[in-house]
Amino acid sequence: MKKAIIPKSTFAFLTALSKNNNRDWFNQNKETYLNEYEHMIAFTEALQSKMALHDHIELNPGKKTLFRIYADIRFSKDKAPYKNHWSGRFKRATKKLRGGYYFHIQPGNTFVAGGFFAPNPDDLKRIRQDIELNEKDWRKMLSNKTFVKTFNTLQGEKVLSAPKGFSKEHSAIDLLRHKQFIIKHAFTDKEVIAPDFLNLINDTFKKMRPFFDYMSEVLTTDLNGVSVV
Repeated sequence: MKKAIIPKSTFAFLTALSKNNNRDWFNQNKETYLNEYEHMIAFTEALQSKMALHDHIELNPGKKTLFRIYADIRFSKDKAPYKNHWSGRFKRATKKLRGGYYFHIQPGNTFVAGGFFAPNPDDLKRIRQDIELNEKDWRKMLSNKTFVKTFNTLQGEKVLSAPKGFSKEHSAIDLLRHKQFIIKHAFTDKEVIAPDFLNLINDTFKKMRPFFDYMSEVLTTDLNGVSVV
């Protein structure tokens, strides 16, 4: 059984793949790929087990949680057939728990992210309504010492001006302009290959909970605080 770590060989494989991103090289190194794939499955399943102790997430086999390394090049200008990273996601369970966890393992670019990448129009409107009415709560949440130390600030794409139906003069216009609500934390390569990385990444995901819990409350209630699920 593979240990739940990210070995140096994982970075070595991804580095070599990024320099030789073609089918001939990949087929010649298929055994190495399969070995690293098993490492990632073991790590993903171990991380899932730890996360299940502090959040209600959907439990799936590692192969289902981990994204395929084969790139979808149908509508992409980049025709490289393989991704140069490993990644996966965990979904929170039940309709009352909103938000999702994402991890990305890549030499020089390892990070975790969570939040709301593409909220549907109704959810986006409800989030903005809460920002408009409860700016103080949002400022308090986003200025929390642990939040700032871990995630720095709220990230995500924004509209250029005030969204329709909201005043550009509102004091929270910087938050109202968001159309994505994402928090992110990056890791050094040294941290990733350290023996305790599993605990480190799990702890970082755990620190997303206050943000997720607040957003879940907003997205499962109406403006009067009445449940809609």
